[in-house]
Amino acid sequence: MSMDIHLGYGNKELTLSLPEKQILHVIEGKQVEAITDIPAAVKAVLANPTGTLPLKQIVKKGDKVCLIASDITRGWVRNDLFLPPLLDELNAAGVPDSDITLVVALGAHRHHTDQENITTYGQTVVDRIKIEQSYALDTEDFVKLGTTSQGVDTCIYKTVAEADKVILTGGIVYHLMAGFGGGRKSIMPGVSAYASIQGNHSFCLHDVVGQGISPACISGKLDGNKMHENIMEMAAMLKPAFLFNAVLTPEGKFAKFVAGHWADAWLEGCKAVEDIFGVPITAKADLVIGSAGGFPKDINLYQGSKSIDNAFMAAKDGGVVILTLECRDIAEPPDFSGWFEYESLHDRELALRKGFTVPGFIALKCGFIAKQVSLIIVTLPENKDFITKAGMIPATSLEEAMAIAEQKLGRKDYSITVMDHAANTVPVLKG
Repeated sequence: MSMDIHLGYGNKELTLSLPEKQILHVIEGKQVEAITDIPAAVKAVLANPTGTLPLKQIVKKGDKVCLIASDITRGWVRNDLFLPPLLDELNAAGVPDSDITLVVALGAHRHHTDQENITTYGQTVVDRIKIEQSYALDTEDFVKLGTTSQGVDTCIYKTVAEADKVILTGGIVYHLMAGFGGGRKSIMPGVSAYASIQGNHSFCLHDVVGQGISPACISGKLDGNKMHENIMEMAAMLKPAFLFNAVLTPEGKFAKFVAGHWADAWLEGCKAVEDIFGVPITAKADLVIGSAGGFPKDINLYQGSKSIDNAFMAAKDGGVVILTLECRDIAEPPDFSGWFEYESLHDRELALRKGFTVPGFIALKCGFIAKQVSLIIVTLPENKDFITKAGMIPATSLEEAMAIAEQKLGRKDYSITVMDHAANTVPVLKG
């Protein structure tokens, strides 16, 4: 018996027939119902929070309240849908719009334009409250709260540090370095100074120079993850008053809102992410075949890197991973693709240790993955040289990729795991 699998590739699908008896897992996200009445759901969770009193009892008249909100690079969070009912709840507690400031958590990303504020937060929010932008390189805008036990200075945007009450907002997803996004990441890197961000990101690299990345800084891992632990210390210094975070469905709609204590409510949201996007597996496979899900998730290798990371987690050491990534804009963005100009992973790592960037880290991680498994990318013919330079194996069809895979494996009785939405699903090895 054979099974036909369908893998997204740009704006089309590629089909491959596989022997059913060799298929170990088909990894798919969990289907969940989306929230239909967003204002009502927001109001309900603010009144029944996790680990703290309702929002109306946390803030009071006379408080200067600061909301930290994700920037336009996290447009999927849909701030414009949940911020208005959150503002209404603050008003009902006695805090007028004039006493509320939204701080854009840029980290080291560029400033928003006025139009991008409208796009990200909605015209209603822009008209109602003051908006400031925390840009990590504007050093005069930050104040030091202290130093973590791991030696990183905690320098926070002044408006945030000086507010009477700080409320964290955002969305929770798996994060390939910090375990999970959302929660405390509104603070680090969101509203932290550049030196603080660099100090925190350094924990993603191995303690030993030349060994590349830390094995503890991966998707879904919090215990022993020094980056996460350092962020938690920094957040505790700020003492946020409240948190509101969203968890999404695989289709990008709201699945769940969590609110309350900045750590407890966030951890509740992390469990929801695990439930929806973390797929249990009983064993790793010799061959993993997957797709990011087509355009725009495979518009370039940078976008496709999430699929590489997730598929790698389902593969045996020395195994093979095949991913269909069209990559019509293969060289974008330059701050990612430029890292493949280094002649060796060692040189790439040394450059990253001198000046950490997230695209550089992802490029380094992709390089180390390609050393541990045979990483075959089904892509456009004109991408061959780029994929080769990146340390991966290019193929122009699934059939060609399968022929290469069988040659690498050296046998016909290999096990197979299929990941047709590898950008969104994280394999979790049980036992």
